[in-house]
Amino acid sequence: MAESERRVFVCSCEETMPLDLGGIARVCARALPGAKVEEARQLCRAELARFEAALGGSDVLVACTQEAPLFAERAEEAGHRGRLDTVNIREQAGWSDEAKAATPKIAALIAAAAVPMPETAIVTYTSEGVTLVYGRDETAIEAARQLENRLNLTVLLTRPKDVLPPRTTTFPVLKGTIRSARGHLGAFELVVDDYAAPAPSSRAALVFGPPRDGAKSRCDVILDLSGGAPLFPAHHKRPGYLRADPGDRAAVQRAIFQAAELVGTFDKPRFVTFTASLCAHSRNKRTGCTRCLDLCPVGAIAPAGDHVAIDTNICAGCGSCSAVCPTGAASYALPPADALLRRLRALLLTYLEAGGKRPVLLLHEDEHGAPLIEALARHGPGLPARVLPFNVNEVTALGLELIAAAFAYGAAELRVLMGARPRDDTAALDRTLTLADAVLRGLGFGEERVGVIAADDPDALAAALRTLTRRDGVAEPRRFLAMGDKRGVLQTALKELGKAAPAPAAIIPLPERAPFGTLRVDTAGCTLCLSCVSVCPTGALRDNPDRPMLTFTEDACVQCGLCAATCPEKVIVLEPRLNLTPEAAEPRLIKEEEPFACIRCGTPFGTKSTIERIAAKLSASHWMYKGSAANLDLIRMCADCRAITVTETGGLDPYAAGERPRIVTTDDYLAARGEGAPDDPKKLN
Repeated sequence: MAESERRVFVCSCEETMPLDLGGIARVCARALPGAKVEEARQLCRAELARFEAALGGSDVLVACTQEAPLFAERAEEAGHRGRLDTVNIREQAGWSDEAKAATPKIAALIAAAAVPMPETAIVTYTSEGVTLVYGRDETAIEAARQLENRLNLTVLLTRPKDVLPPRTTTFPVLKGTIRSARGHLGAFELVVDDYAAPAPSSRAALVFGPPRDGAKSRCDVILDLSGGAPLFPAHHKRPGYLRADPGDRAAVQRAIFQAAELVGTFDKPRFVTFTASLCAHSRNKRTGCTRCLDLCPVGAIAPAGDHVAIDTNICAGCGSCSAVCPTGAASYALPPADALLRRLRALLLTYLEAGGKRPVLLLHEDEHGAPLIEALARHGPGLPARVLPFNVNEVTALGLELIAAAFAYGAAELRVLMGARPRDDTAALDRTLTLADAVLRGLGFGEERVGVIAADDPDALAAALRTLTRRDGVAEPRRFLAMGDKRGVLQTALKELGKAAPAPAAIIPLPERAPFGTLRVDTAGCTLCLSCVSVCPTGALRDNPDRPMLTFTEDACVQCGLCAATCPEKVIVLEPRLNLTPEAAEPRLIKEEEPFACIRCGTPFGTKSTIERIAAKLSASHWMYKGSAANLDLIRMCADCRAITVTETGGLDPYAAGERPRIVTTDDYLAARGEGAPDDPKKLN
């Protein structure tokens, strides 16, 4: 579809926003060539016919998200064949004390919204409603009564005391304590200790039979009202596992309502794309990179030989694995890194080209950040005109590539908006921000260019925004397009950032476990055994099939540590750093030696230093080689010549067998007892 087939409606929301339509149209004409920008006052009501008339084959972008469901409904009824996008300019720009200065920001938001995002693969769950209600008293039984007409129920009570027997057994009530649980919606597996069924003759209270440990059970849904420790890490992210405090009646009712709906087929995005061949977890039973394993909050990642495996049914989309993966084997897919950076590029470059100054990029999630920004606009001063909100699926998925690209595109500062008491582990985010801070300081940007705003109310957000300093961005923003896989996008963004930096540097020291670095090899101790080459997952270390040689390409190194763990001489040390010179992409010679030629046929089969070292050690310590020049010469021969020489000099037949022992018969045993003559009397003496 041609770019000219796009209609952009900018609604003033009943003139509650001071819009400069001319300025917006001029900027959009450059950012979205051929787009027709139209102003509206009440597009969702009085002027809805204008929107409907624009539907058909054209792409339509509406600067309103409040009425997005209405616009989507009318587009579906009209059989709209083009794209329909919406963007929030009201709470993010127009409802602000600085609204009159927000024209560059509004144009930037529109330009960013027009960038298409790829579709994400789907993971499907199937639940038949087989539900375990796990509790400790009548609260669990009452919850089951409310659900008995919707679900297939079993109640499991942990260490129950005086529980009144039900009048009618419409669902089983059992005793037991869950020892372990795994799985997800539609496929939970439980191991239960102290398991017992009640006696039918229970009178004043349930009386249970003899218990047993290790009972196993399967279910589709778990409703946990036990009040104990959660059965899963990051339990709020485990699909099909509902947990509520039994003392909080409102929370129990919410959990009951949610459980009642968990029958049928359900979809969720496949948050992470994983390429096993790129994983640097292990080689030859040596462990290398464990970054994702260390940080996954839901336990969705497990070792699987040379790589890890990600259970997409358990993965909750926090993106920590993608944020720290050095090779790009784990890449966030909602959206992919290159698509997200294209939207970021449109936002920042459009803002600067429209005359905006000192942009501050505010990264936020839709669940927490969007309501907070909206509340600030409705009940406070709104966002400053230079603060550009940028919605991401999870802030914990933030990677170094986005931060590097943001500053290369001209951002002056970057802040991550999150809750004062985040429910999710922020270790991956903290690591990314620490790494980004080291890179920015090394390139002359100074201190505190990146950081976190922890706020749960609009007043706290407004106070944090007031403390932002008015720093300049790069003098000349870069205009590169992010393309390729995650690792390639990261390397491109860093190189472009280096070109735009206030004080470009060739080498920047980085903290431990950074995804870039070099190696220091004690070449005197290196024997060129090339064990490191065989385990290097990225090809950073390479040999030469024609000569004993070891080379290293710094750009390809991900600091997984497999080479250092495998090296038998322990002469390799990792050195994390960022090398922005062109030489980082070129192989660098680590060590090279003359090949040792077989003294009999001349075929090279090893390095000269290694063969001579082995010969010297054997001649000094091994009885077979002391004083025997002929035996030492065998060490200096290739395998074929060694076998030939041994055969020739010793007159040995390598396929000959030794003399077989004589078979002892019954006559021999009789002769031994004096009852007969043996065939060979010497045999039994």
